[in-house]
Amino acid sequence: MQTSDLPNTSNAAGNGAERRREPRRPASGPVRLTLKTLSPRELDAELLDVSTSGFRISHRHGLLALGTDVTFRHPEAAGHARVVWNWVLSDHVETGFVVIR
Repeated sequence: MQTSDLPNTSNAAGNGAERRREPRRPASGPVRLTLKTLSPRELDAELLDVSTSGFRISHRHGLLALGTDVTFRHPEAAGHARVVWNWVLSDHVETGFVVIR
């Protein structure tokens, strides 16, 4: 196998796409998160896509700590979720969540 035959693992989104167990579909709209921390705070974000068990948002709040539990509401659903990854881009951060049932 040559180096050029290996998958590109330089970005989290490309890597994540190969590990997904279910399809994602594009979605949009406002997202309201309430972080479940010692001093709860609310954050606003933009929905990017959804799947049966999670969703991805775009925001400018910096990294959200992995494992942080949140209450969420967006046009597709509402409930409780957990931060599972962050992808830092030049002008925003994308964060992936798994819905907690």
